[in-house]
Amino acid sequence: MNPAQPHATRFLRTTGQHATIEADTLINGSFVLSIGGAEQSHVNLQDPAEIFYEYLRRIGHVVDLAAEPGKPLTALHLGAGALTLARYIQATRPGSDQYAVELERELLDFVLQKLPMPDGTALSTHIGDARDALGELPAHLTFDVVILDIFSGPEAPGHIACQEFYEEAAARLSPNGVLIINVGDEPALTLVRSQVAALRAAMTDVAAFAESGMFEGRYPGNIVLVGTQKPWPPGWTAELLARGPHPAAVLTGVDLDRITG
Repeated sequence: MNPAQPHATRFLRTTGQHATIEADTLINGSFVLSIGGAEQSHVNLQDPAEIFYEYLRRIGHVVDLAAEPGKPLTALHLGAGALTLARYIQATRPGSDQYAVELERELLDFVLQKLPMPDGTALSTHIGDARDALGELPAHLTFDVVILDIFSGPEAPGHIACQEFYEEAAARLSPNGVLIINVGDEPALTLVRSQVAALRAAMTDVAAFAESGMFEGRYPGNIVLVGTQKPWPPGWTAELLARGPHPAAVLTGVDLDRITG
């Protein structure tokens, strides 16, 4: 998308909504993807390592811990959006092998056409349902990071927001791989509670990372859940709290029990 075309629109047949990409007038080289009038993603083409949305920055910080700094990894994105995190991984870990699954064919085509990926990005795209895609991807593929960014409110697809789905996702992880889930929820945290329980049944350990006020039920927002195949490393908590965005909180073990019951 060049500066002479700061606005573009595409109709999405699956949902019957319109997607728009508009230039961010405050940050040079940046664009905002909206669907049905609601902002969904922010992309900085000039500096893909700079992530605007706080919850995506938190996910990026978890990805930073998934392997040695700069080391390429394999990543699966379930829910592609504007591919903000795929761009981040390519910028911070060149040579990574990435896969993106998106239900809306028109959305993925629109994003790749108007906001092309950085040169050298190894990205394979798959159109379809996130759970179906796990079974349709080549059987030999395992991932260092699986990122699920589909839940946008207290209503979530039942076949994805469940223990069985997380078990299937965990089966596609490499031995040290992590499963990262963005959960958008209301102050009661009903969805967060159910997803922590489901994730705990499928993974060895679970952590929750968010702006600290989210755990106090002050307002709706996003909580990032991280499932690990080994006990949660205490050093990761210190790293994530130091990286922010601030104020931040990381809950594990009994501290997470107090929130989820």
